[in-house]
Amino acid sequence: MRTATVTAGGDQIRWVELPGEDPARVYVHGLGATSPAYFTEVAVHPLLAGRRSLLIDLLGHGLSDRPTDVDYTLESHADALARALEYAGVGGAEVIAHSMGGSVAIVLATRHPHLVSRLVLVDANLDPIAPVRGANGSSGIAAYSEEDFLDGGWEEVRDQAGPSWWSTMRLTGREALHRTATHLVRDTVPALREQLVDLRIPRAYLLPEADGPLPGADALTRAGVSVVPVPDCGHNIMLDNPQAFVRATAAALTD
Repeated sequence: MRTATVTAGGDQIRWVELPGEDPARVYVHGLGATSPAYFTEVAVHPLLAGRRSLLIDLLGHGLSDRPTDVDYTLESHADALARALEYAGVGGAEVIAHSMGGSVAIVLATRHPHLVSRLVLVDANLDPIAPVRGANGSSGIAAYSEEDFLDGGWEEVRDQAGPSWWSTMRLTGREALHRTATHLVRDTVPALREQLVDLRIPRAYLLPEADGPLPGADALTRAGVSVVPVPDCGHNIMLDNPQAFVRATAAALTD
């Protein structure tokens, strides 16, 4: 396991690193997740293996530290991730990022363009979401005030999430989980979708085929974003259909 200090208080981001050739590939998980659990199987697949690969946990999540004095905006996540990548000597990486992690990756590519040469977004959040109590995901978490979430609301979220997501969500700091979800549903300035369109690097967006057309797909395609439906999967594409995920990702990284 590798580490890098990313805050003035000494908090560390941690990652599992697979040896290989540069340019590196960086795998970034979603809200309440951890990259080694979500990406190891696909990262070692023959179609993707052979590259230096960092399965990295964002601050507040998984193996990384969980400070309570961080705001956990998408910008803060991206800047902390940038410090970790710079410490690791990574530049011009191919970033493969799921859900909330895809949102962070867009901000990373915008704010630290020297660190990212390609983006593969895996059913990433691109638009604001209305907070709804009882909904699964960031919408349900953000419907609580932070005080209410810490004072028992997290237990309701745990029960709503189910055992699979909770197995990694329980590793996430509760402040980190709530603050990240709250900022995620609000979007960014400029908006994430606008940032994605403005990037001048190869970009792909993978989504479950069963979800139907991606809203705004035509505009993304005109901007050079490859929109790729993946069959037989839900939101966690790399876990639900790893073979199809690997094929789609390998194609996106060679186009």
